[in-house]
Amino acid sequence: MLPSNARPLARLVLLSLMLTFITARLVSILMLLPHVPDIYLHVHETHIHHLNYGIFLLAGVGAYLLFTPGPPTPAAAVLYGIGLGLTFDEFGMWLHLNGDYWQRASFDAVFILAAALGLAAFAPPPERWRPRQVAIGLLFVLLVVGSVRLAARVAPRLQRWEQRARS
Repeated sequence: MLPSNARPLARLVLLSLMLTFITARLVSILMLLPHVPDIYLHVHETHIHHLNYGIFLLAGVGAYLLFTPGPPTPAAAVLYGIGLGLTFDEFGMWLHLNGDYWQRASFDAVFILAAALGLAAFAPPPERWRPRQVAIGLLFVLLVVGSVRLAARVAPRLQRWEQRARS
């Protein structure tokens, strides 16, 4: 059985995920500009990708939720969303094990995750769905598909931009 505050917590996770994903993408784009300083963490010439911060956040939130009594807290939901955003922003990199940040797989993974969280946060149980809600759901699916198609068109341009910035 879900806790009584599951829907508000799902909304916090969704908001945190999306804000973190957007912020990570904007920072990555800005880092390609020549006058923006390098703020990435490097340890002995190794770039520590932000998916690692996300993994540690997810592990910490998981441990907190497992080993502390009481219901999940809004702070845990926000930290969980941030961890998801940092980790899934680089989903393509850990799926394909290469250094190409601008992979479509990352964008697709975040939108699929956001769609699932959106259902958990806003949709009534399926047995209570009405025609209007089904129509709104289909519209949402069309928006996600359109966003994925847009990402597919933009990603090659960003990859070329990144290669030029490295040269």
